[in-house]
Amino acid sequence: MRTTKTLFAAAIATVLVAPVGAEDIAVQITAGVGSVDVMHGGETVTIMRNQDQKNTVNPAFAKTSRKCPPFCIQPSKLAPGVETIGESEIIRYAKSMSDGDDTIVLVDSRTPDWVGRGTIPSAMNVPWTKLNPAKGADPISIAEIMEGVFNVKSNEELMDFSDSKTAVMFCNGMWCGQSPNNIQNLLKFGYPAHKIKWYRGGMQDWEILGLTTVPGG
Repeated sequence: MRTTKTLFAAAIATVLVAPVGAEDIAVQITAGVGSVDVMHGGETVTIMRNQDQKNTVNPAFAKTSRKCPPFCIQPSKLAPGVETIGESEIIRYAKSMSDGDDTIVLVDSRTPDWVGRGTIPSAMNVPWTKLNPAKGADPISIAEIMEGVFNVKSNEELMDFSDSKTAVMFCNGMWCGQSPNNIQNLLKFGYPAHKIKWYRGGMQDWEILGLTTVPGG
């Protein structure tokens, strides 16, 4: 009998919460919401904005010009049915996950060297190369990710997306192609577009707003 992973391989081969001490926070997330507690790596992390009003952006995101291609400006709408979202939605998803909602996964699509410099609390790393056959991703490995990360089930030699998670994807920002690449591959595998959310601003916008980051791994 073929395993679930083998079946997958065959198919592939063919709400911001109530304010938390907002009155004591000068630089709030939104009016009346100062911070939000989420889980990351089994520990509570408080998402809030940097309170130093003279703080400037992380130098890693200060460059205005990178060679295109590959660092080309991404469209505001990536694909039909895929919703483009902002910081408030990211925080709501992270909070929902931390409150026990296991139907959501927040995915940092960047390579590990970038993730190691800091990521959004509650995110897990699925590098864009790991879902990309053109970059050497093999069907078995892709199947493991589809099952283990996105909760896609097998049905004979087809993939069953009925219980697949809401996949919230991001990378380095509006010039970054890593999360778009992951999203396009998910769509090619048959992932429902309405279950994919894309944070176009990514880490560049997150850092520009002074929001909390954690070391990624």
